[in-house]
Amino acid sequence: MPASSHRAPVVVIAPDSFKGSLSAQEVAAAIGAGIKRAIPDAEVRLCPIADGGEGTLDALMHAGGERLTVTCRNAAGEPFMAPVGILNNGSAVVESAAIVGLTDAAGTALPVDERTTLGVGDAILSLLDRGARHFLVALGGSSTNDGGAGLLAALGVKFLDAAGEPVPPVPAQLQRIARVDASLLDPRVKQAQFVAMSDVDNPLCGEEGATAVFGPQKGVQPEQVPVIDRALAHFARVLEAALGHQAATRPGAGAAGGLGYALLMLGAQFRSGAETVADHIGLDQALAGADWLITGEGRSDAQTLHGKAPFIASQRARRAGVPTTLLSGGIDRKSLEKLQTSFSGCFSIAFGPMSLQEAIAQAPDLLKDSGEQLARLWHASADQ
Repeated sequence: MPASSHRAPVVVIAPDSFKGSLSAQEVAAAIGAGIKRAIPDAEVRLCPIADGGEGTLDALMHAGGERLTVTCRNAAGEPFMAPVGILNNGSAVVESAAIVGLTDAAGTALPVDERTTLGVGDAILSLLDRGARHFLVALGGSSTNDGGAGLLAALGVKFLDAAGEPVPPVPAQLQRIARVDASLLDPRVKQAQFVAMSDVDNPLCGEEGATAVFGPQKGVQPEQVPVIDRALAHFARVLEAALGHQAATRPGAGAAGGLGYALLMLGAQFRSGAETVADHIGLDQALAGADWLITGEGRSDAQTLHGKAPFIASQRARRAGVPTTLLSGGIDRKSLEKLQTSFSGCFSIAFGPMSLQEAIAQAPDLLKDSGEQLARLWHASADQ
């Protein structure tokens, strides 16, 4: 039920980022500012959230910790400085999208079969040097499809051809691997625990595998799909023979172009990205005694209901008896019937026709205005 007019309402704001525009923190702050314009005495609890893709590091760091930059390699193998974090509980956070992401022009300048996850391994090594032994690795938004060979190479695993020469850890070369030498794997890796944050349950190879399902969005051409898929399958056979255990068919192995597979081979546990973030930021505690939850993302459609951050937030709000409003950059009208099963109302921040560039430029003000108008409507109904 809406808050009584005899006390200040408690509003929880838990959006994902508007990717390419605003971070989850900025989205939450803008909506919160709009709420306060309409209801000055409202208690606004900001809980930016993410689902394991771009913005996951920012969402986790909102609850406190140390933000760092480390030297690592992008998807093209070129050195640059990437953000990582160490949370207050000592867990280290590595966001794949911040290292080998789809939005990195330098990394994606190379064809997808030449890209590598070396940089993700570099980031893990840097954090191991700082004493981290528990890692949260966010897998969404990667531009790579190397089966995690780059990550393993950065951690010390050697890939050799029939002549004993090193094989570069990129998809175009994986078929050449004849032997894997894991004797130089950094010993600290065996002492570490890895949580892979992803909602993907695909295997590494096959019709539902990394290349066939996710490769096209990274630039894999139709004729390349079987070629790269065979290369990953070959890589997995040689690697698993060397390490003595299997993971290629396990759920999540196909996450992030097979980066999930490499982490599984290191003993990683898979967890929902949104659930992990929600736990860490204390979303359930924020919902305790709340009257209203507002969540959202850049664009919402039927896929939102498949473990995306707004859906997870709405499920937790439902368990707490708190109604949820979805406020996103855009809403797929064809998905409204499905979306409204999880949200009390679904709204776009656009007040009229505008280009994407205009929407991005005006996003903070659009969010404030939308938050204010929703709050006026909601508060008016509470006073009835």
